[in-house]
Amino acid sequence: MEPQPWPEPDPVVARAVRAKNYGRQVPLPVAVRDRLGELFPDGEFAQAFGMTGAAGWSPGRLALVTVFQMAENLTDRQAAEAVRDRLSWAYALGLDLAGTGFDFTVLSQFRTRVVEHGLEEKVLDLSLARLVEQGLLKAGGKQRTDSTHVVSVVRDLNCVELAGESVRAAVEVAAPHWVAAVLDVPGWARRHNTRIDTWRMPASATKREQLALTYGRDGFALLEAVYDPCSEHWLRKLPAVQTLRTVLLQNYTRTADRNGRLVTARREKTEDGGAGLPPGHLRIASPYDTDTRWSAKRETFWNGFKLHVSESCTDAPEKERTAPNLITNVATTASTVPGTKVLDGIHQQLQRRGLLPGEHYLDSGYPSDDLIVKSRQTYGIALISPVLLDQSGQARENVGLQADAFTIDWKYQQVTCPQGQASSSWSPCTQHGYPMIVFAFTKPTCGPCPARESCTTSRRDFCQLTLNPRPLTEALRTARSEQAGRDWQDVYALRSGVEGTIRQALAVTDSRRARYRGLAKTHLEHVYSAVALNLIRLNAWWNGRPLDRRHTSHLARLELALAA
Repeated sequence: MEPQPWPEPDPVVARAVRAKNYGRQVPLPVAVRDRLGELFPDGEFAQAFGMTGAAGWSPGRLALVTVFQMAENLTDRQAAEAVRDRLSWAYALGLDLAGTGFDFTVLSQFRTRVVEHGLEEKVLDLSLARLVEQGLLKAGGKQRTDSTHVVSVVRDLNCVELAGESVRAAVEVAAPHWVAAVLDVPGWARRHNTRIDTWRMPASATKREQLALTYGRDGFALLEAVYDPCSEHWLRKLPAVQTLRTVLLQNYTRTADRNGRLVTARREKTEDGGAGLPPGHLRIASPYDTDTRWSAKRETFWNGFKLHVSESCTDAPEKERTAPNLITNVATTASTVPGTKVLDGIHQQLQRRGLLPGEHYLDSGYPSDDLIVKSRQTYGIALISPVLLDQSGQARENVGLQADAFTIDWKYQQVTCPQGQASSSWSPCTQHGYPMIVFAFTKPTCGPCPARESCTTSRRDFCQLTLNPRPLTEALRTARSEQAGRDWQDVYALRSGVEGTIRQALAVTDSRRARYRGLAKTHLEHVYSAVALNLIRLNAWWNGRPLDRRHTSHLARLELALAA
């Protein structure tokens, strides 16, 4: 690749576009080229392409094609055809009528290069920087974040299907001459010739168990053949073989009986945790996408990832806004990663782009006491979110004394209970890897106290409580007192608008189901989808058109008519 400026729109193409859209709103690609110009310069992708070899298509223009592809939810083949056939796309890309376009496989090759060189965020960085230059985005202000589940592109497999398909996938990539030499080809062909999803599993639980053990024994036999000293060493490095090793380790045990024979057994869930299945965040769910994970949230159970979307927002009326709400960051994680593990990474990305907000509106799955303090001290961000309430028995049942009723003197390291009695000990310690403070009262103090039954349910004759360090404790108490008021509820209502952004992402770019395999390429999809959504919003803003679909039902119109 030799980085070059994009050519200006061809005059013939430009006249045709203007004539076809005379008196009407121009298509999105035309508006993007007119308003934003060369949005993705080729030089920004230079590290992913060589300087020698056959000439390739402009990576900057391939990035813009991918954005338009996401905006219209097109396949690679449809996107390549649009480059050749649509005047609006030719105008945006600077092509003339004689342009031959490219084969649709070029888009897949482009995505692979971008992921391999860590350039997934490049298009979002460049587009946001252009919007900052035009005054449509700036640091400070308010932003909001929410997440949704993303279903993996691979088929869902249960444990039996996973074992069988992992064995079949490993055999498929091995050398045919080696397979013929070490395996019973006719016998294996009967069990592993077709994909698991092309036939039905046995209805009998006993037969399913026998099939699962057969798959396990086949897997161990295949690994023994692969790791035999006579086998070629490159077989051991195949990704499918390494995946099979992990799947067998996670789902089977192999022990020697009294006669020294190796017995294969399935791992089952156990109460004591011994020899049971591994935790969900470690458990492979498919041999064809080792990043996808099973997860559950309330009534939703899915195999895939999570998408976290952050956008700018304002509580000003729409007519008074100087810019539309725009997506400032997307994060893609495994489905088992909680929001508390993602929030700091979101703030780091926003800081890198120079778009840190002053207030960040979140649901209760993101903040924690240490994140509230860290966000304020490190990034200058106030987290507007419901915090975890007191989880003591008294607080849950709304009876007795709660922890917030105790007065803390941090200077003299003493706690005073509501009855006016002072604590006798103050002991800093570490619990589960976190610094904590344990304070207690004496038996002579708590024994005759008339409020002891409502103060503690402990069998001991004295009260003992645990505190976080001072910054965390004060942050939690302040947040809990603020969110109890009606004014805070009215302010927090601004967060709900991000759910509309999630709906738009699902409806326009079909972000509910991943297009590609692997976490990296799924994140690339989400980044390009975010840029596409921003361009759609900007186009609606430039033309003064409402963004959301407006529909009034017959009953709603009738109700309004009767009310009048």
